[in-house]
Formats: sequence, C-alpha cells, structure tokens
Amino acid sequence: MKIAILGYGNLGRGVEAAIKQNSDMELFAVFTRRNPETVKIQTENAKVLHIDDMLNYKDQIDVLVICGGSATDLPVQTPEYVKYFNVIDSFDTHAKIPEHFENVDKNAQNSGKIGIISVGWDPGMFSLARLYGNAILPNGNDYTFWGKGVSQGHSDAIRRIDGVVDARQYTIPVESAVNAVKNGETPEFTTRQKHTRECFVVVEDGADKNYIEKQIVTMPNYFADYDTTVHFITMEEMKRDHQGLPHGGTVIRSGKTGWDNQNNAIIEYNLKLDSNPEFTSSVLIAYARAAYRLNQKGEKGCKTVFDIPPALLSAQTPEELRKQLL
Repeated sequence: MKIAILGYGNLGRGVEAAIKQNSDMELFAVFTRRNPETVKIQTENAKVLHIDDMLNYKDQIDVLVICGGSATDLPVQTPEYVKYFNVIDSFDTHAKIPEHFENVDKNAQNSGKIGIISVGWDPGMFSLARLYGNAILPNGNDYTFWGKGVSQGHSDAIRRIDGVVDARQYTIPVESAVNAVKNGETPEFTTRQKHTRECFVVVEDGADKNYIEKQIVTMPNYFADYDTTVHFITMEEMKRDHQGLPHGGTVIRSGKTGWDNQNNAIIEYNLKLDSNPEFTSSVLIAYARAAYRLNQKGEKGCKTVFDIPPALLSAQTPEELRKQLL
C-alpha cells in the first residue's frame, strides 16, 4: 500500500514512524502547506511535496492520511480530498462527528472512495470499548476518563486564539470519581465532576491575557463545561517543562448480570501512552489498511470505527488470526 501524509506536525511524524513498522505499507509522499524544501522527513525515497501538487498524484496513492487539526483543518480537508483519495482522519470534536460524517459521506459516495473519520483512541478505540460494553452489559453505565495527559486537539484550539504563541492543555481525571466507579458504584457525574483542564499558554508580547483567558474558559465543546485553569508561562518554561505529549485514559462499563441483576460486572479498557500522537498514528495506519481493503472490494462512502470488521485492521490473514489470536 502506498500511503501519503497530509501535514507533517506531531501526528504526521507519528504516521511516518508507524508506516515503518508495517511491512505491507510504504510512505509515498508527505504533502505540506509549507515550503517543501524546509520539511525534512526520515524516510528515504519518499517525496516532500506542496499541497497544491497533491492531485497530480491521485492515481498513485492508495490512502491519504490527513493529519490536520479538528478545529479548522479536518472539517474542510477531509470532505474535499475524499473526492480524489481514500482518506483517514482523526476528527475528535465529538459533538460535531455526525455533521462531519454527513459531509464526508456525500462526497465519498460520489467519488467511489472510502473515508474513515474520527480514528484514534478517543474517538476510536475508546468508542469501540464503549460499544462492546453497552452490547454485553445492557444494564449498566458508561464512564470514560481521560488523562492525565496533553490533549492535542484542545492545545491546537488554544493556539488558534489571536495572541497565543504556544499552548499545552492537560486533561486530568478527578481521582475520587474514578475510584467510585472502580468500586462498583454507579454515580451520575456532571462533566465538571469527572475532569479538570489545566492550560499552559505562551502569548505574544503585549497580548491581552484577560481576553485570551476568557476565550479559553468559555470555548464551547472544549472548555466551557469544565473547571479550567490557565497559566501564562514563558517560552523557556514551555520548552523545559511541557515538550512531551503523554496521555491515556480509561473506559469503564459498570453493569449487572443475572436474573435479578444481583451480580456486578465491570469491563475496563485502559491506555497509558508516552506519546499520544504516535499511538494515534498507529491506529490511523491500521485503519488505512482497512480503507484500502474495503475500496479494493468496491465499497465506498464514509465509515467510522464501528463499521470496520476487526480482521481488516490486521496485516495477518484470516487463517492466521483464527490460529494465533482467536
């Protein structure tokens, strides 16, 4: 499979590394909005090209992995490029996924291509954990806790505010809430009771910090529903203390089994990641394999992780999977 990457930030670099780990794939090219001569990749024999040249290669690329941000890039890029390529994105604004799906599906149906959206760990692997939990324990409650870790999407949303130079946003679970669920309780939490958000922000000289803080804490879909703390720091502090991109989290389904619902059952799926973008990229690449296989079968349209048979993610044959993993 020939894979192309659009955008070479943290996620794009992660996709490049993930391709290296999959012997049935090769990196065809990285496309960028920057001057291609300024973008240095690690893969020998792969091209770095300007985004304006991408359509010249539409017949040579099996899957395009779109590595932009959910705030402004993906809502435009994914519906546009699925007109020409099989595409994968990591769109993670949960409230807008249905709208994004419709926009991508319309163009994918017309072009005969596959577009798999909202691929990663949440949405993505956590979404599957919630689906399995709901299907197996219909009498129960879902609990999803994120962090502690850096949210790339939320950090990107802060960076797009006028006057912001750089930002990191940490999502932090409320420990008492996590412990209550693991103890078999089934509390009803508000959004605010489950997580807090902590932001570290570098601003331009003379920027209005009060304005920027207000823009952050009132931002719908990102911060408005959470207790959010904003710290203004120097670029030196950012480079010293906040260069890593760790993350993780837990999905818990707490339910009851038995004729009289007398027995507790708890399903837990947990991630602990040194690198959020590298793990997200690894999920993207597995779904790129599925997109290619689906399109080879003549399928088209927009898909989510719910629509993809697990076997299509694996480089192993169905016979190997049945023998080794089943």
